[in-house]
Amino acid sequence: MHNGNRPDPNEIHPVAGYDNEIYVKPTVHNPNIQVGDFTYIADAEFETHVTHLYPWSRDKLIIGKFCQIAAGVEFVMNDANHQMNAVSTFPFYTLSGWDMAPPAAEDMPFKGDTVIGNDVWIGQNAVILPGVQIGDGAIIGANSVVGSNVAPYAVAVGNPAKEIRRRFDDALIGLLLSFRWWDKSVDEINALIPLLTSGDLEQVRGELKRRLG
Repeated sequence: MHNGNRPDPNEIHPVAGYDNEIYVKPTVHNPNIQVGDFTYIADAEFETHVTHLYPWSRDKLIIGKFCQIAAGVEFVMNDANHQMNAVSTFPFYTLSGWDMAPPAAEDMPFKGDTVIGNDVWIGQNAVILPGVQIGDGAIIGANSVVGSNVAPYAVAVGNPAKEIRRRFDDALIGLLLSFRWWDKSVDEINALIPLLTSGDLEQVRGELKRRLG
């Protein structure tokens, strides 16, 4: 283990002497936010990056393991939406003095849970809109606005974010999705680091095939 320390998913500050990078999971209190081990954000806290998620909200934010979330990223949840099937989108029912009952649930836009896979890198100031699903290993470019699903190991950039390429060919992506390194033990992952950080993709491909049998 590095400097005699063992990786601990319940440690809040994994960088000694630096408070503006935290493991997210041990800091989350909202039951509608679920975050996997070792996912970090480049900030001193996380929950203010999740907007419009209220005690009465129907949706969840689900983030996998080993994700890397840059500064300024925002996850916008479904209750940011306004009624769109009526003449006015103004939310009279939320403001004091107006004689309007809350709309029926079926009258409000609802796109379901927001789900981020494992080992996803979300660049600085990106905005993730409600109900988006981002696959394992994807990369979201800085300042992107993600309003539709992103495939595993895709690179998506822009406003609206569009896939510009896949990081690897379909065969290698399939091997990685089958291998699921992020679900292995800390000791196994430590031993896998030379493979996980290798730029020799043919060697990686061969080793994954060997390990998967």
